[in-house]
Amino acid sequence: MRIVAGTHRGRRIAAPRGTTTRPTADRVREAVFSIIGPVDGLDVLDLFAGSGALGLEALSRGAASATLVDRDPRAVACIRANVATLGEEARVRVLRRDWRAALGSERTAGRTFGLCLCDPPYSLTDRVVAGIGAALSPLMTSPGIVVIEHSAALPPPEPSGLDIATRTDRTYGDTAVSVLGLAPR
Repeated sequence: MRIVAGTHRGRRIAAPRGTTTRPTADRVREAVFSIIGPVDGLDVLDLFAGSGALGLEALSRGAASATLVDRDPRAVACIRANVATLGEEARVRVLRRDWRAALGSERTAGRTFGLCLCDPPYSLTDRVVAGIGAALSPLMTSPGIVVIEHSAALPPPEPSGLDIATRTDRTYGDTAVSVLGLAPR
C-alpha cells in the first residue's frame, strides 16, 4: 500500500498481517478523497483504522491531526509503525479501544472532528451504523463529513442520529463507500 497524494505521496505503508484487517485499496482511498474534496486543517477521526491508511492519507492531504482507533493489538502496532515511517507522531493519536469506548472518551475530553472515516468489518457494518450516529454526532464539527466503507453486496447504510444534508454513494468492485455531508447546526 502507498499514500496516494499530498506530502507523503508515494510513500509505502504496511498492512497488519492476517485476515482480520481489510485495508482500503489505494484506488478507493483516492476516490473517497476526490469526493470529499480538500481536508486542509480538519481534525480527523479514523474508526476501525486497521493500517491507518485512511487517516494517514488525510494527513498527507493537509488535515491538521488524526485520531486512529482500533482494538486489535496487531493493527495498533502496524498503525504506530506506519505513523513512525511517515514521521507523523506529533499529529497522530493512536487509541487501542473499541469504537464505542473511543467515542465516549473523545466526547468526555471535549474533542471534535471535521471528518470521520469509518471502515468496520463488513460483518459488523449494520450493528456499527445502527449505533454510531447518536454517539458520533456530538463529536462532529458543523458541517462535518462522515465516510462509511461497506460491502457493495449490501444496501448503503442508513445511520440514525446524524443530520445528513448530502449523500454520495459509490461502488468500487466489492467495496462501497457512503460519503455523508452533515447539515450545519
